[in-house]
Amino acid sequence: MTERLRIPRRPASLDVVHSAALAAHSKKARDPVALDLRDLKGVADYFFICSASSEVQVKAVAEAIEDKLRSLGARPWHVEGREGRRWVLLDYVDVVVHVFHEKTREYYMLDRLWGDARSVDLGLDDAD
Repeated sequence: MTERLRIPRRPASLDVVHSAALAAHSKKARDPVALDLRDLKGVADYFFICSASSEVQVKAVAEAIEDKLRSLGARPWHVEGREGRRWVLLDYVDVVVHVFHEKTREYYMLDRLWGDARSVDLGLDDAD
């Protein structure tokens, strides 16, 4: 009898975006934005971007997002900036999560750089 290899099912990209938004919201992240990059042939299908007011909060938001997505079966392919806590990038291939310190977000203006992308409704008004 042969055993079947069980490959874990990855959550859909929009589920990853919405779950990341909820996790960030739970840690009081500011100015959450999700951008749909599929029509722009970008580096991913979606970006999720949010801000935090301190390095401690950047770390807490990034950890909350990573924990929430891990519970759904999503693991980051690559993580950057965890030590510096000014801009943590969690790369889930189809979705890239950016957790910025407020001043760093102002400096890089990633929202404007990808200004041609469509916004995704995160539905966070109902999350309170």
